[in-house]
Amino acid sequence: MIRIRSVKPLDNFRIQLFLTNGKRKTIDLDPFLKGPIFEPLRRSRRLFRTVHVDQELGTIVWENGADIDPDVLINDRVPAWFEEQPTKNLTEHNQHSVVRESQNHYKAKIRKRNK
Repeated sequence: MIRIRSVKPLDNFRIQLFLTNGKRKTIDLDPFLKGPIFEPLRRSRRLFRTVHVDQELGTIVWENGADIDPDVLINDRVPAWFEEQPTKNLTEHNQHSVVRESQNHYKAKIRKRNK
């Protein structure tokens, strides 16, 4: 099972994950940072940059208690709240990170969700 070994914050709301299989993934978290727990991360770059791996939880976390499901990060899954949004509200959340393998690392690209 692939796990997150470490994380590095990048510019804007992007992060780079270092995985236990030796691969790297760069992910744009902007589409996922919605809701009250993530708003402080949007307002404070300092807080966003506190991202680290919680080995017990097996995912990335921040000082304010925010975290993201590792399946979303590692396996390109859609967060549960994306699917729970009423259809009329999905227009502002209609993008998600799609990660493509490129040699020994991944690059994130944004594409429209197909619905």
